Amino acid sequence: MESYADYARNLVGLMAIVDPIGAVPLFIGLMPHANSQERKRTARNAAIAVAIILVGSMFAGEPVLRLFGISIPAFRVGGGILILLMALDMLKANHGRTRHTAEEDEEALAADSIAIVPLAIPLMAGPGAISLVIVTANRANDLFDVGALVVSCLVTAFSIWVCLRLASPIRRLLGATGINIATRVMGMILTAIGVELITTGTRELFPGLIR
Repeated sequence: MESYADYARNLVGLMAIVDPIGAVPLFIGLMPHANSQERKRTARNAAIAVAIILVGSMFAGEPVLRLFGISIPAFRVGGGILILLMALDMLKANHGRTRHTAEEDEEALAADSIAIVPLAIPLMAGPGAISLVIVTANRANDLFDVGALVVSCLVTAFSIWVCLRLASPIRRLLGATGINIATRVMGMILTAIGVELITTGTRELFPGLIR
């Protein structure tokens, strides 16, 4: 990484793909009969789970890819395509099946806790977020870069805790229209990130193809 602007861009990208505000309606919908204490506990556990998943992916992601013989450039292209598909859904104010499915929602309604599955993974810290963290960690040049990415993961997890803890007030304040607008803005950011990852990965895979 080259500058503080890169750190800020990484944080914005991670926040966009996790989309804590967009998770608010789903959080409320999956806990229709929960009391305040249950929602607070679920919000806390989901945020902790997201932090563990993202930070763990930073350190374990690349070794796992090497184990399966997958190069970072190829993974960058694949991750970029996944993020682009998610972004296109978000531009339509729809999280799509890349994050969760109706079957998963039905199973969650019957579960004792939704904090880990499906809330933390795959809804927020899903394949897209994990892919972004892995390819970003690959660009880290020193411990400062690694520390900055860890901080980005923790800040993202903290924002999840805040948004889910204040889910009802946020829903009343923004309404469905406000939340959809926020989701579309995040989708625009993710579109650019997805295209950039695909372009960078393709350039690394085929150096003579793209200059």
